[in-house]
Parts: sequence; C-alpha cells; structure tokens
Amino acid sequence: MTTMFRADRTVLCAAISCLLRYPDDALMGQLGLLEKAIECLPDRARKPLGRLVGHLAATPLIELQADYVKTFDLRHRNCLYLTYHHDGDTRLRGMALWRFADVYRRHGYTISDGELPDFLPAVLELASQAAPDDTEPLDLLVECGPGIALLSHSLTEDGSPYADAIRALELALPQPNPAVLEATRHLEELGPPVERVGLDPFAAIEPERVRP
Repeated sequence: MTTMFRADRTVLCAAISCLLRYPDDALMGQLGLLEKAIECLPDRARKPLGRLVGHLAATPLIELQADYVKTFDLRHRNCLYLTYHHDGDTRLRGMALWRFADVYRRHGYTISDGELPDFLPAVLELASQAAPDDTEPLDLLVECGPGIALLSHSLTEDGSPYADAIRALELALPQPNPAVLEATRHLEELGPPVERVGLDPFAAIEPERVRP
C-alpha cells in the first residue's frame, strides 16, 4: 500500500466518490465544501482534484451532464463499473458482483436506486466510511487495479477532466506490479470478454472481446 495516511485516504475516497457521480444540482451545491475538504490533502492529490472541482464549477450544468454521458456511458473503456473490465457481461461477473454486494451487507450498507455494487463512486463511498483498521473496501479497489489503470489511461487519452480524479485515486493504491501492468495491457488491446457459451455452437473456445 502507498504511504498515504489513512485520514488522507478517507477524504480522498469521499471526494472522488462525489466528483465521479452524475453532475446534478446537489453535486454543484457541494463543490464549495469539496474544495475546502481537499485542502488537507497532499499537493499531489489536492492539485488534480482542485482542477476537476474548478472545471465543474466553471462549466454549465447541461454541458457537464452531456459530457458525463459521452464520457462514461458511451465508452466501454471508461466504464465506472469495476467488474465489467475484468468479466464483461458474462456469467463470471455475477459472482464478482455478489462478492461486492456481500462486502456492503457485512458493513451494514445496501446499494440504493437499483445501482450495481461495483459502481466506483459507491465503492469509494464505502471505503471512506470504513473503520481505520478495515481495509476490505479498499482491497476491492486494489483487486480491480487493471480496470482502474485502464480507466486512467483512457480518460487521459480522451483529454477528459475526469482523468484527474482517477490519477488522484491511484495515489491511494499500491504501485502496479508487472502482473497488473500486463493485465492492463491485455484489457487495452482486447477489451472485456463477451459471453459465448450457448450463443453459437461453432464458437471458438477463446472468448470474444468487446472492442473499446
């Protein structure tokens, strides 16, 4: 794990959880509080988050909403649902989602409004509320390191202001090891798997992938 203090990770996760949600009047009303909250963070985290807060504050809401949909809903590579990057829309993803949901249940939380439990802002919110000695929510993020790295690369390539939020998040996670880097490269090249069993009797054993 990085040397970031627990208190800093708590603020960082809480702030990014808010900033990565669909922009609405409620979020716009919180920008001032978010700006003050991140002042305690180290410069390497405070500066990118400050840029994103500034962008959100300076841009008309209707433009922010259109950009959010274009960025996260219309680009597979920018998906904010963590298990999608590794498992795609396959049956394997069901087990991964169950594990995320089980972590929420054991911590006394449920996902509202029909949201999936691997939604990155929701996982970050859970991590920000965990007890100081409870690393389980953060461990979920660590396990999804390749997907988060792909998200960071893709948003950076797109020139998206949201890349600053993911770059700040990476400061709270371990430096990627060779296995994570290789998994990220694999995702960049092939995308997540697509379920083939039962769909084509002549399909190859190797699963098809969703092109980014």
